Amino acid sequence: MSNGIIIIPTYNEIENIERLVRNIFSLQRKFHILVVDDNSPDQTAVKVKELQTEFFGSLFLEERQGKQGLGTAYIHGFKWALGRSYDYIFEMDADFSHNPNDLIRLYNTCEKNGADLAIGSRYVTGVNVINWPMSRVLLSWLASKYVRLITGMNIHDTTAGFVCYKRKVLENINLNKIHFVGYAFQIEMKFKAYLLKFNIMEIPVIFTDRTKGSSKMSGGIISEAVFGVINMKIKSLFNRTSK
Repeated sequence: MSNGIIIIPTYNEIENIERLVRNIFSLQRKFHILVVDDNSPDQTAVKVKELQTEFFGSLFLEERQGKQGLGTAYIHGFKWALGRSYDYIFEMDADFSHNPNDLIRLYNTCEKNGADLAIGSRYVTGVNVINWPMSRVLLSWLASKYVRLITGMNIHDTTAGFVCYKRKVLENINLNKIHFVGYAFQIEMKFKAYLLKFNIMEIPVIFTDRTKGSSKMSGGIISEAVFGVINMKIKSLFNRTSK
């Protein structure tokens, strides 16, 4: 039995999911994987079911009806994991933008170095992004600067989606009151942990843009992040941001 589980939301990731699963299961430290699939038309869930016969008891699948958003997929996965005995709960993209080898570093940052929330950061030691156009690098970097300014969090990569939570962090956050569904979800989760005074640490990782499949980024997701952060901060000042 592993004490760590990797939550991987998927929508049309048939080109990546098998290779990613095999990479994670080849690591020296043993993790379990939960794939949360939003009814992918490309049959991602079917491929996961095939792999489950090989990785029985270590690979799990939750299927949802329709594309419901990144944030709700993670919330679904968090609740699933908290219903079991995992001590370390990870977020990870399916497209190899996050290096599976860094999972062990995130785990050790929590298990050995005392972090309650470990963040795989693109910006803690400069800009570690490969294959992004300069416009997108600047947008992402400036977004994190903006969030730091508004929220007061001393986090360089506030929109990072490669993280490890200790169980107690997710137990103390009211997951039913997480409002954002896009990339702003990542900001909101970090802000909740920050307000609860959990120990947050960043470790440098190299982020490599996907080479297969298509990006899920949209204008609506960016707008949610920009305007939602201000609203989130104002609510916290009036003590309306609950756990």
